[in-house]
Amino acid sequence: MTQSGALKKRILIVDDHPSMRMGLAHLINNEPDLEVEGEVGTKAEAMEAVAGSRPDLIVLDISLLEGPTAGLELIVELRKRFGPLPILVLSMHDETLYAARAVYSGAMGYLMKQEPVRQVIVAIRRILDGELFLSEEVTQEMILNQIHGGNPALRCDPSVCLTNRELAVFRHIGMGLQPRKIAKTLNLSVKTIETHRLNIRRKLNLRDAADLSAFAVEWVRGKA
Repeated sequence: MTQSGALKKRILIVDDHPSMRMGLAHLINNEPDLEVEGEVGTKAEAMEAVAGSRPDLIVLDISLLEGPTAGLELIVELRKRFGPLPILVLSMHDETLYAARAVYSGAMGYLMKQEPVRQVIVAIRRILDGELFLSEEVTQEMILNQIHGGNPALRCDPSVCLTNRELAVFRHIGMGLQPRKIAKTLNLSVKTIETHRLNIRRKLNLRDAADLSAFAVEWVRGKA
């Protein structure tokens, strides 16, 4: 409890790097009204921790031990089982790639790890107050996507309209990888990769494989 007698807000940290968890815990525990109630590194541990003692907010990395986008999958699983939870995504990944996807999955904020460390506390307080915490660039991008989303003549943003797995396949296509190499990298069958490619073409209104490759390369270069 704080000196005023109010209960501290309980924070759960989900990150697969022990040193990162330690640093975050030290930062948060130094705040008079916040405390870290747990630190975990996997999806299963996170689900168990939330079930045992529902935290007031979760600080979550996109990349966990289960995979590079396991954190996004965890957000969806948490919402399905526990309903809305205040979640701040703290990640090394460029926000232009994953911030909108994180919010559409159920997060309330996105902060890159390269930002000043005190921004974590700012983001936590903003979200605990019921507000979204996003950069102005990402907010504008999401607004524009909502405005133009209903127009079939305007191609949707792959980072928004593709599933997590489809986006991973799309990025690898943009990096110049062939289906067999993508399948090996993502530990999937070539047939599954081809199915994803067809779904991606349909969602992005691309005529053929050549259009898909060209658009993917252009998109990846634009995110570099």
